[in-house]
Amino acid sequence: MTSVGLIGCGGMAQDVVAALRDADMADGVRIVGALARPGRGDEARTKLCGVDIVEALDELLTRKPTLVAEVAGQAAVAEHADAVLRRGIDCLLISVGALADAALLLRLKSAARDGNSRIAGLTSVRYRSRKPPLAWRGSPAERLVDLGKLCERTVLYAGTAGEAALLYPQNANVAAAVALAGLGFDATEVELVADPDAGGNIHEIEAEGAAGRFAIRLQGKPSRTNPNTSALAAFSVARALLNEQATIVI
Repeated sequence: MTSVGLIGCGGMAQDVVAALRDADMADGVRIVGALARPGRGDEARTKLCGVDIVEALDELLTRKPTLVAEVAGQAAVAEHADAVLRRGIDCLLISVGALADAALLLRLKSAARDGNSRIAGLTSVRYRSRKPPLAWRGSPAERLVDLGKLCERTVLYAGTAGEAALLYPQNANVAAAVALAGLGFDATEVELVADPDAGGNIHEIEAEGAAGRFAIRLQGKPSRTNPNTSALAAFSVARALLNEQATIVI
C-alpha cells in the first residue's frame, strides 16, 4: 500500500483523485490527506469529497505518507518540498518548472540527500508548445497580445527552458521536464506559441545527437478544471502513484 499526501487542493488535485478512483489498481494507493492553504480548508473539502483536508504541512506529515505529491504550483515546491524531503519522504513534483531556480534545485538536492529521499519529476533540445490563445490567460502573454482577438499564430516567447519555466509557471512545466531529461535548463531551446488553429495543447519535441534525430508531437486536451494545463498532467501523477504498487511499471 502506498500512502500518499497531496500538496494542493485545486483543479489538479481533483483530477488526480478522480483518476485514482477510476483506476483498476487504485486499491494499492491511499490518499491520507491533502494540504490546503490556511483558511481554505472548508472550500477544499467541498472540492475533494472524502479526502482528509489539513492546513499545515506538519499535520499532513503526521499522517505518515510514504510519498507526497505536489499538485499546487511552483510556489508550493519552494515552500514545502524541502521539509518533505528532509523528513525522508519522497516528493513527486508536477510543477517541475520550479527547479529552473538553481538555488532551489541545489537546496532540494541537499534535502533529499540528508533525508535519504528522492525528488521525482514527470516525464533534447528543442521544445515548442502550441495552445489556443485563451489557454494563455493569466500569463505574461496577456501583456503582449490581445488573446481574445488573436487571429493568427503568434510566438509569445522564444528562449531557454529555464527562463520560460519561471516566466510562464502555469504553462511551461513540460519545457522544464524536457530540460531535466536532456541538456538542462540553459541549453534547451523553447518556443511558446498562441495558435487559434490549435485543436488542443500541442507539445513538439525535437532532439539531435550522435545517434541521430527524433521528433515527438503530442496533442492533448486541456484539463476540465484548468484550461491552462493539460488533462494528461493529472493522469501522469495518478500513473506515477499507481506505479509504486505495480509489478510492471510503464
